[in-house]
Amino acid sequence: MKKAGLCLVFLISVVGCRKPYNPPAVKASGTYLVVEGVIASAPDSIIIKVSNTVNLSNKTTINPVHGALLTIESDNNDIYPLTETTNGHYVSAGLNLDNTRKYHLRIKTLNDEYLSDFVPVVNSPAIDSVNFTVGINGINIYSNTHDPQNNTHYYRWDYQETWIIHSNYYSFYKSNGDTVLERDLGNDQVYQCWRSDTSNVILLASSVNLSKNVIVNNPITFVDPLTGKLGGRNSILVDQAALSNNAYSINVRQYGLTGDAYTFWRNLKKNTEQLGSIFDAQPSQINGNIHSIKNPAEIVIGYISAGSISSKRLFISNQQIPLNMAVTTNPVCTIDSFYFSSFPTAGGVPINQENEHFNYNTGAQYGGVKYVPVAAIFNTQLSIVIGHTGSTEACVDCTLKGTNKQPAFWR
Repeated sequence: MKKAGLCLVFLISVVGCRKPYNPPAVKASGTYLVVEGVIASAPDSIIIKVSNTVNLSNKTTINPVHGALLTIESDNNDIYPLTETTNGHYVSAGLNLDNTRKYHLRIKTLNDEYLSDFVPVVNSPAIDSVNFTVGINGINIYSNTHDPQNNTHYYRWDYQETWIIHSNYYSFYKSNGDTVLERDLGNDQVYQCWRSDTSNVILLASSVNLSKNVIVNNPITFVDPLTGKLGGRNSILVDQAALSNNAYSINVRQYGLTGDAYTFWRNLKKNTEQLGSIFDAQPSQINGNIHSIKNPAEIVIGYISAGSISSKRLFISNQQIPLNMAVTTNPVCTIDSFYFSSFPTAGGVPINQENEHFNYNTGAQYGGVKYVPVAAIFNTQLSIVIGHTGSTEACVDCTLKGTNKQPAFWR
């Protein structure tokens, strides 16, 4: 008992002496090349993103590499050039890869040249299905696949999700800066928009230790209602026929990996997503397959794979989303009335409130908060329009957060 007491005192003294340590942000003297992409087989386009790392203290988070020369080369000396588009993206149409050959990527920058290791073509089997379950706090999305040829045992996934957002009010009118006009609802409605986002986590699975090469109910993502991604069900239903029956969609893409590629992605996942306590995986060296020709010891971040990509899209309809999950992230809004002729005081000069709040070419002073007209105000006795209701842009115009052009894949 006495020993236990001494141990307790010792533990308290050790804990009491601990002081928080807040290390300064790391400031590296140089930058590392980052290469992202897959040598995809037709019909998928090849998109290789080349950038440099930035310090944590930098205000910019994107540092693309421009003016590089990229080529894909086979071990049979076939060469396929890529074309730079924007933001360090280099693209090419999908290649008809020969499964019996190996391929690598060559990058020539102003000061150096980089080459990835030759990699075999690993074609992804088809995605059998993408399904979802409705939980207490949101929606869980899963994928399922199997390889009847038993060629692929390592898998990676990413996705793009798209959802509908609605404004607080349906605007039938707009201002051209000088006057209020009827809105072309067929081409310029601003009530229903679509917004998209891409995955930012690394999704991996392996069937190596399974009795069958089957991946069942592999978790892809959790859709939290508080993000507003399921809020498309909430609408004022002005014109039901004009509104989409679907509220959310996700396109899941599946890649087949070699064992080395799987190890790279697994280590990257540990280093970027699973660090937080002493019980989590500890940082490890991330060895990619891209190397500097001039300086082989230089660190290059990235791993180039080759093969076909499988994809499958899931739609979730309004009826499949529980009402309690149809949460919007819209601001609290109010709607006001503005008249062509308003008398602020008895006997005063009438004021055109529409010019003050809608028609900004007339010199309206909106104080940084713009208003958008919503509906007409009628004088029922004279059967004329005497003004319009309106609210702030954030409450009326969904294009501030998305696009009102329906995506080609939407149904």
